[in-house]
Amino acid sequence: MAEIALITGSVKGIGLGIAKYLAKKGYKVILNHYKEVSQELLDEFKDAFEEVDYVIGDVSDFDQAKAMVDEVVAKYGRLDILVNNAGITRDALAMRMKEAEFDDVINVNLKGSFNMMRHVTKPMLKQKAGTIINMSSLVGIVGNAGQVNYAASKAGVIGMTKSFARELGSRQITVNAIAPGYIETDMTDILSDKIKKQMLDTIPMKKFGNVEDIAKTVEFLIESEYITGQVIEVNGGMNM
Repeated sequence: MAEIALITGSVKGIGLGIAKYLAKKGYKVILNHYKEVSQELLDEFKDAFEEVDYVIGDVSDFDQAKAMVDEVVAKYGRLDILVNNAGITRDALAMRMKEAEFDDVINVNLKGSFNMMRHVTKPMLKQKAGTIINMSSLVGIVGNAGQVNYAASKAGVIGMTKSFARELGSRQITVNAIAPGYIETDMTDILSDKIKKQMLDTIPMKKFGNVEDIAKTVEFLIESEYITGQVIEVNGGMNM
């Protein structure tokens, strides 16, 4: 039976790219969105790869996160891989940032990742095997003006990754994080040429990464049974 991979926040951008890549590689992919997944998206998978499954739920809600994990385990009998990708931004300079803008980002990016890891721990401990991959960010390592909330959430993900890795390692469960830099997605497509040039000037490789770069790193970490508690930076050399 194909390994079961649950990918949160996987109906667009990096999450969707990871889902498509893993589906193509033969994994049984479970999509996640906080509301109904469109039939158009499901048909897109069905045409290209094996039929995909999905669960609806808000990762920032402790009980909804549990319900999603329970649903997958009840249906397939196991859960082999969790990719914590769900995330949001609410950018503003710190002196102007509203409390809700800070709380919303922390609740989804940090608490949401905790909720999912907390609930997959039980079935993975029972299996004595599992892979957890958390999506952090270069911003969580070096910071970024206008993203105090986002940087805090992604830095927190790194600390949490290392702590879970220490707790779960003896049961052969690996827990790692990926810290992308500038990756070509719908969010970068809308940037002006001037902004894109400014961004490229900070990248030694002088090009943006793409979603497949992240997906390949996810696959590498799934296959690497003796790597845990690590942060893999995928950023074209922006942080050395």
